[in-house]
Amino acid sequence: MRRTSALLGWALCLCASLVAGARDFTEDAEVTLGRVREDGTEPETGAEPGAEFLRCNKAAWRVPGKYLLILRQGTHESHVQRTMRRLQGKAARRGSVLEVLHTYSGAVRGLLVRTSSDVLNLARRLPHVSYVEEDSSIFAQSVPWNLQRLLQPHGGASENGTYQPPNDGALAEVFLMDGSVQSSHRELEGRVRLTDFSSVPEEDGVRLHRQAAQCDGHGTHTAGVVSGSDSGVARGAGVSLVRVLNCQGKGTVSGALAGGSPGSALAARPLRDLRLVSLPSGMEFIRAALRARPAGAAVVLLPFAGALSRSLNAACRDLVAGGALVVAAAGNYRDDACLYSPGSEPEVLTVGAVNSADQLVSQGAGGTNYGRCVDVFAPGDDIISASSDCSTCFTSRSGTSQAAAHAAGVAAVILSSNQNASPLQVLHAMLRYSISNTIDLLSLPEPHRLATPNLVAAMPPAVHTQGALLCRSVWSARSDSADAHRAIARCRRGEEMMGCGSYSPDGARAGESLTVSGGRAECVAGAGGGGVYAVARCCAVAGLRCQVHPSPKPGLDAGCAHPQQQLTGCTSWSEATALTDSRPHHGGRRRCAVGEGVTSHALCCQAPALECLTSENGATGEQVEVSCPSGWTLTDCSAASQYSSTVGTVATGNSCHVRSSAGTDKTAGIAVCCRVRPPEEPDAAPR
Repeated sequence: MRRTSALLGWALCLCASLVAGARDFTEDAEVTLGRVREDGTEPETGAEPGAEFLRCNKAAWRVPGKYLLILRQGTHESHVQRTMRRLQGKAARRGSVLEVLHTYSGAVRGLLVRTSSDVLNLARRLPHVSYVEEDSSIFAQSVPWNLQRLLQPHGGASENGTYQPPNDGALAEVFLMDGSVQSSHRELEGRVRLTDFSSVPEEDGVRLHRQAAQCDGHGTHTAGVVSGSDSGVARGAGVSLVRVLNCQGKGTVSGALAGGSPGSALAARPLRDLRLVSLPSGMEFIRAALRARPAGAAVVLLPFAGALSRSLNAACRDLVAGGALVVAAAGNYRDDACLYSPGSEPEVLTVGAVNSADQLVSQGAGGTNYGRCVDVFAPGDDIISASSDCSTCFTSRSGTSQAAAHAAGVAAVILSSNQNASPLQVLHAMLRYSISNTIDLLSLPEPHRLATPNLVAAMPPAVHTQGALLCRSVWSARSDSADAHRAIARCRRGEEMMGCGSYSPDGARAGESLTVSGGRAECVAGAGGGGVYAVARCCAVAGLRCQVHPSPKPGLDAGCAHPQQQLTGCTSWSEATALTDSRPHHGGRRRCAVGEGVTSHALCCQAPALECLTSENGATGEQVEVSCPSGWTLTDCSAASQYSSTVGTVATGNSCHVRSSAGTDKTAGIAVCCRVRPPEEPDAAPR
């Protein structure tokens, strides 16, 4: 356990008096401390009271057995030694234990002793003793870096440095799937509900001692990050523990899935009252609990990672469909997060870890996972939270479990502001207020560097913007011969695809097309022989509906069919060796202008007050960048090159990056930018 000097929000303990003032009495009086009532009154006897006895008014901060004997003001320095000798003599005559730990002869005069209650009461009756104070803990008052990081972007930290989020997350429930939790810890007392478990594997090795500190360490720390009274992100959120990991932090996919049905016993209970129920654990338990009380705001936190599992991903997908936001750790293997479950599931909010400098966390040979399956990063290095070593202990841990716990806490705060928010709305709120472009991703391989989101989670402000359009890039896996060199990118349910592009590291791409499967648009990218990535721009805003309109035949433009629709994106497909992207045109006829032999699809969307424009930048060189104006959101990214094909276009935040093949004379980057027009502005988009 590390030192606790970086802990936050903790004040110097203010101690309350439990007894009345003191007088000098004979040294032979013997009254035990047990006769001093907890409310501070003395037993009803003929004896007069001794010196004051002071105890910290926060029970968890008390240090039992250690006491300060403070002498009256103006007492001579020699009385310190005299008082010490008298007390030692009395303790020796009674056969009691007394250890003098320190003497004070400066600002105050007195002793620090370790002793029992009977000797303590004798000390209260010694001459010159003004009061006796039980020792107690004090804490540094700086807010740890991780909580500061969450609040700083939007001014959530107050002037005195305390942690003040918009709310405490009290209206949300977090289901934590982890190992054991020390629910008696002062950080977690009254916040954690324990459920029975039946799917925890046996520990490896016959000599493993199942000490509480070992079994509870990971779960206690993670729960503290979520809702600890002093170290937590959402300090009012309830945590329901669903144990799926053993004392070694190991579980199984089958164990995570297992569970029983809560049945009718839960039907009349609010979600937060599940603390009263003792039932088998696993995702089946959580699923049944959500169905019993579907109106509750729920977050499911999965601070673990395993090999890619279709079963585990399907169970997570089902929880999201049931209304829960599922938050998962990306994994600590310094690898592609798409190779691990549950973080590879697209419907899950997958969280990577950064340090205090907003750089990827590195842990020896390991470190945070990365790649297209990560949605956001969060603080995950040197995070101080509750330790299972004792009920008042703290420790520091690092990893994507801690990062995921931060994201779960932020989600609880968002849900407490709007309990009717869907998992997708919570995701978009988190992405909207994340800090962008602060992570150095140069150490990652190029495809991962482009696909990894450069976002660090932050706490939304107390009053955040509603109704604004938000888009994100969703990358497919790289195509190969097994899928006929085609790659497919899909949006989450509830999102609309407003743009579709492709990227080929070796420049051999055939372009993109759009298909519809199961009522959902698919961005399909083709390669001319090498691997290719499909990149969809997935967006959400109230009332958004999009349609796909193809070219009548190759070489003819594709356009929007209805005047109320806005052209938000264009695709281009050609079997020719050199592909020129189609050009979006706004104005009277919203269309995608194509060249000879090129087929295009127009993405045409409508929503209340939606308007779009194009922004273009032409330059010589292999890379061109064009950005949307402030207040506008990038929905599509394309390029036009007269002499050579482009490697592809990459949307990063609100900017379109065009990469061309070597030797390109001039390339134009074209961005389609859309917004929901503010009510105070006239109906006219700049061109």
